[in-house]
Amino acid sequence: MNCYSRIRDLREDSDLTQEQLVELLDMHKTTYTNYEQGKHTVPLDFAVVLAKYYNVSLDYIAGLTNDKRGFSHSDLTPEQKKLLQLIEDLSPEEKKKTVSFLRAVIDIIKQQG
Repeated sequence: MNCYSRIRDLREDSDLTQEQLVELLDMHKTTYTNYEQGKHTVPLDFAVVLAKYYNVSLDYIAGLTNDKRGFSHSDLTPEQKKLLQLIEDLSPEEKKKTVSFLRAVIDIIKQQG
């Protein structure tokens, strides 16, 4: 699970230092720091603890959606969810190209409409 930036952002959004969070979660700072820096994979059981603590979905922590409530609570249609998942499965470079392409297509459609 490659979610290190997401868990760092959640901690920072909660105005917590690493020291404060590890004390709340009763864990070693080095362990948490390694997760947050992407040096070690975040175990599923710890991701669940974080999801409960921050009141967000595992989908959000995993970076599968930007909706903190997750896919199942999103206002997106099933077709939109499928498209987003296809995009999320792309490499960063592929995502960049896809977004550029979609913007160009949307601009063309708006000009024709």
